[in-house]
Amino acid sequence: MMLPKEEIKKIAILRALQLGDLLCAVPAIRALRHAYPAARIVLLGLPWAKSVTTRFAMYFDDFIHFPGYEGLPEQPYDALSWKTFVQLMKDAHFDLVIQLQGNGTIVNQLLNQFGARYTAGFYNDDCYTKSALFLRYPDRIPEPERHLQLMQHLGIELKGIHLEFPLYKQDEKDISDLLLPLAPGRYICVHPGSRGAWRQWPPAYFAALADYCTEQEFTVVITGTKDETGITGEMIKYMKHQPIDLTGKTSLGAVGWLIKNAYALIANCTGVSHIAAATGTRSIIISMDGEPERWAPHNRALHKVIDGSKEARFEEMLLETASMLYQTPATAAR
Repeated sequence: MMLPKEEIKKIAILRALQLGDLLCAVPAIRALRHAYPAARIVLLGLPWAKSVTTRFAMYFDDFIHFPGYEGLPEQPYDALSWKTFVQLMKDAHFDLVIQLQGNGTIVNQLLNQFGARYTAGFYNDDCYTKSALFLRYPDRIPEPERHLQLMQHLGIELKGIHLEFPLYKQDEKDISDLLLPLAPGRYICVHPGSRGAWRQWPPAYFAALADYCTEQEFTVVITGTKDETGITGEMIKYMKHQPIDLTGKTSLGAVGWLIKNAYALIANCTGVSHIAAATGTRSIIISMDGEPERWAPHNRALHKVIDGSKEARFEEMLLETASMLYQTPATAAR
């Protein structure tokens, strides 16, 4: 049974994680917005995510920085910052706080401190929550579906499973200002970085695939954050052909524009893979964390996902890349 619309005027969503995590939650948040169109929806997230609430202004009305807490790895814990945050939450008088942070092991014990009229989310055996608004955390399913199951549990009608990544004129301008020699559909984005070294396919392999794409007459564009300069630099060191290196030179929106207009994306399983899923850009994704069933794009016809934790054979990736490039009329003719 859905909570009455007249009672739910302010909603806080706890999702203090990274880009891919947020994009995978968008289908659930979209359903929530349609269910409570007049409610004020606030994201409780990491500092970087404030820009996401601006990009997704059709779903979010505001942002509050969720500070670090003991046991949560994303940020250091500071007792004073936490005390200030809890008081801010109490003063805001939220009608509903929805926990989309994970299975609830650490965060569920915090929810009652916020003083909301209702709280909802996930639980497991370590944090059982006796409330009709909580759902046992479903394992081994795609991440977007997990949050949609919670919306269904709350009596909220779903509005599709598709991801989104809105693009704006400023994103195109950011790319245009770089004066890049790029033709839409004739370049390939390669993103060798990922949060955590264990999730990164070897840079030498990315370099070899990028060289192959160049030899098939595609321009190669390397993307990455400023913090990923080391790994993109290592990849370029292995390459025979000179790519366009945009490491640390683009905004998130500009990267989204690049991916949307690219022929394809080749990347580790990280945030850009979900941008490609949202923009409908074909991709080859190497999943090194052993959870491809959780994080892989939904459309497997458009996105090829290889479980690199079991087999990261370069030959398989080269064959997939060759097959993908062969789909273009120019390449097929050759």
